[in-house]
Amino acid sequence: MTDAPFWKTKRPEEMSRAEWESLCDGCGTCCRLKIEDEDTGEIGLTTVVCKLLDLTDCRCGDYDNRFEHVPDCIRLTPETVPQYTWLPRTCAYRLVAEGKDLYWWHPLVSGSPDTVHEAGISVKGRVFSESEVGDPEDFVAEWLNAGGDPFAEE
Repeated sequence: MTDAPFWKTKRPEEMSRAEWESLCDGCGTCCRLKIEDEDTGEIGLTTVVCKLLDLTDCRCGDYDNRFEHVPDCIRLTPETVPQYTWLPRTCAYRLVAEGKDLYWWHPLVSGSPDTVHEAGISVKGRVFSESEVGDPEDFVAEWLNAGGDPFAEE
């Protein structure tokens, strides 16, 4: 028997739904609205998040029913994670899919849901709710798309 945590001993497709869901670190990145350039397919990240995201804890306000309110909500599964190249390099789903370990601030490692915010990894304090703004295209964030993004590829 091993004392290693499940994300080190199981492949994503072997995890239970509860284990998979627990990988979410609460950063809120996947809830940022994205603008796709129809000509190039390039994704522009915005500083606008889904109307369901609680800006205090960066968790969905109605997770179980989110698809009823937001039909195009992103579903992260072991199969879909690799296609979402806009996921930050710090995303636990991405890390586990790549065979990497979780960071010290991840709630499963630290034991606290607050460390993701304390480490400056979450969108907390850096985004607006779509219910508060006009056209999300006006909020494509250059710092998110030009290398200043702490979530960007290295």
